[in-house]
Amino acid sequence: MKIAILCKDQHLYSHVRLADAARQRGHEVVFIHPQQCYMNITTLQPEVYYRGGAKLEGFDAIIPRIGASITSYGTVLLRQFEMMGVYSLNGSLAITRSRDKVRAVQLFSRAGLPMPVTAFAKAPDDTAALIKLVGGAPLVIKFVEGTHGLGVLLAETNGSAESTISAMRALGGNMLLQEFIKEAKGSDIRCFVIGERVVAAMRRQAQPGEFRANLHRGGTAALVRLTPEERYIAVKAARTLGLNVAGVDILRSSRGPLLLEANSSPGLQGIEAATDKDIAGMIIRFIEVHAKRRRRRSEG
Repeated sequence: MKIAILCKDQHLYSHVRLADAARQRGHEVVFIHPQQCYMNITTLQPEVYYRGGAKLEGFDAIIPRIGASITSYGTVLLRQFEMMGVYSLNGSLAITRSRDKVRAVQLFSRAGLPMPVTAFAKAPDDTAALIKLVGGAPLVIKFVEGTHGLGVLLAETNGSAESTISAMRALGGNMLLQEFIKEAKGSDIRCFVIGERVVAAMRRQAQPGEFRANLHRGGTAALVRLTPEERYIAVKAARTLGLNVAGVDILRSSRGPLLLEANSSPGLQGIEAATDKDIAGMIIRFIEVHAKRRRRRSEG
């Protein structure tokens, strides 16, 4: 097969691993920088061109690794490839759902998935009432556009929460407020979902004095055994957003596992190191099965 990896930096660990795994199984791999593409959106014959005027065609599958900063343009480009009949590991609609934190939370809520108590607002004047909705301080305040733990703040008192919300009001920002799960003690569970199953999981632990367990923020990772309920939540969260591959984050609380979010471009380095599993190879095998299945349907 001819596989495209849609990403800004082809040298990142995850992208190198995916390319190596694909080549080891006999596939051709092409890296495509999304912002170097332009499109001809025409009836019946959509086209994509690359820098220098080269037409991008003949791809069997595409692996979208679109950074959060270019979600809008990246998903437009991905839709163009989908219109051309190219199989996408994660579809454009699923990616936009996962990147819209508020929409994702609403979909999880409708699906009956357990989550921390969550409130959403755009610079409200009724700050005290908003804080009360999530049970008061300590509480977590998230900028809707944040990623890798950036734009996530812990307000330890109602006063600090009010000050942070006031600052965001001045910027006109959208914000999510969530209850703080103290008993998690700065740790969460990253479940790596491919298709209908969790293929690997790790427990991430934040550094002392830090509440965010993201590895990008200096957290550490170790192998963890999941409960059946945690596996169910992880798979259902990915399915709810329509993601074939997802990194689903779960907190262990006194009232059971709570879903935090589902990442459409989960990193491979931490999970492969913690579990000693060939996650990249699993992803390529999944693509082989589903790209071929889609091609048979289109030919039939």
